[in-house]
Amino acid sequence: MRPVERACYATGLALMVSGIFHLGVFAVDGGPWDGPVSWRKPTTFGVSFGLTLITVTWVASYLALRPRLRTVLLTALAVDSVLEVTGVTLQAWRGVPSHINRETPFDSTVSTLLAAGGGVLVLVLTTLAVQAFGRGSAQQRPSMRLALRAGFAAMLVALASGAAMIARGVATEKAGDRQLAYHVVGFLKPLHGVCLHGVLVLPALAWLLSRTDWPECRRTRAVTAGICCYALAVLGAGALSLAG
Repeated sequence: MRPVERACYATGLALMVSGIFHLGVFAVDGGPWDGPVSWRKPTTFGVSFGLTLITVTWVASYLALRPRLRTVLLTALAVDSVLEVTGVTLQAWRGVPSHINRETPFDSTVSTLLAAGGGVLVLVLTTLAVQAFGRGSAQQRPSMRLALRAGFAAMLVALASGAAMIARGVATEKAGDRQLAYHVVGFLKPLHGVCLHGVLVLPALAWLLSRTDWPECRRTRAVTAGICCYALAVLGAGALSLAG
C-alpha cells in the first residue's frame, strides 16, 4: 500500500467517525433532522465524504496512474474532504446554515469555500473518470474494467446533480428568497446519493466475483447484470427526485 493511500484510508475513517459522533450528538441534543440547520448535515457529510474518500482511494489503485499524479489527486481529494466536512460541522455547531448563507462575512466565506471545494471534487473525480475510460484501466480484467467505468459514470451523474442543486439554490437565493433557497437546494438528493456510491458497489461486486472460480466471461455477464440493476435504482432515484 502506498503512503498516500494509507493516509487517505486513515482520513476517510476519521471523517466517518466524525459523522457517527454527530449522530450521537443528535440523539442527545435532539432538534430537527431535516432543514438547513440540523445535526443531519455533519452526520451525513462526515459518513459520506469518509466513505467516498476510502472508496475512491481503493478504486484508484486499479488505475494505471503515474505516481506523482496519483499522489496529487488523492491528496487533493483528502484535503478537500476534510475542509468540506469541517465547514459543514463548524456551521452546525454555530447553529447556522452551511451552504448559500450570506448573512455575515464569515458565513459568506464558509459558503464560498464549500462551493470552491465542490469544484475541486469535480476536477479530481473527473480526472479519475477519464483515466478509467481511457487506458488507465486497460490492464484490468474485463469484469473489473466494466465495473470501474460504470461506477465512475454514476459518479459523474452524482457530480452533475450536486452542481445542479447548488446552482438552483444560489439562483433562488439571489432572487431574494433565502428560505425557499434552503428548501429547493436539495431537490436532487435521492439521485445524488444513489449515484455517488455506484463507484463502490459495482467494483466491489467485480472484486467479489474475482474470488470465485467462475470463468471471466461469466463474471463479466454478472457485472453487466449488476450494472443494469444499479441503473434501474438510479432511474428510480431520479424519478423520486423529480417528483419531489
